[in-house]
Amino acid sequence: MFGEIFGLPAHPLLVHFGVVFGPLLIVASVLYALVPVLRKHLGWVVLGLGAAAPAALWFAKLSGENLFQTLVDKGYPPQILAQVDLHKDYGDAAAWAGLLLGALSIGLVLVCTSAARKPATSGSKALVYGLSALVVAMAVATGYYVFMTGDSGAQAVWGTI
Repeated sequence: MFGEIFGLPAHPLLVHFGVVFGPLLIVASVLYALVPVLRKHLGWVVLGLGAAAPAALWFAKLSGENLFQTLVDKGYPPQILAQVDLHKDYGDAAAWAGLLLGALSIGLVLVCTSAARKPATSGSKALVYGLSALVVAMAVATGYYVFMTGDSGAQAVWGTI
């Protein structure tokens, strides 16, 4: 499933979904966490991206693993495979970080939505602040790994020309 799409390698096609949805989730979730006045406008966006972005990052990861195996099977030189392996390691980290960011972002929206229906307590405020801090931290980590995945992939493809 992750090898080819209409006869074309799937990875260069699927990676674009992760490149778009990953950063959109990062921006939307950080805004949701840090700017409470925007929460009523961003709730559904964060929920949608919280599901779509991790899926896109995982599709890119799985198609990349398939492409890597194809390169190994075709006998690509070890120096190229080493570059692609580094790219794959960053992609693995980006997929896991994106999955955690998506889960935390969805959790934050659910907590904030239910907290808005009840009187605020010190415990509910602490939970919102704690989740917000975790969302921002995971957004930074996800952004780093998405960037490094893209950079290492570009270096593997275009750096040898």
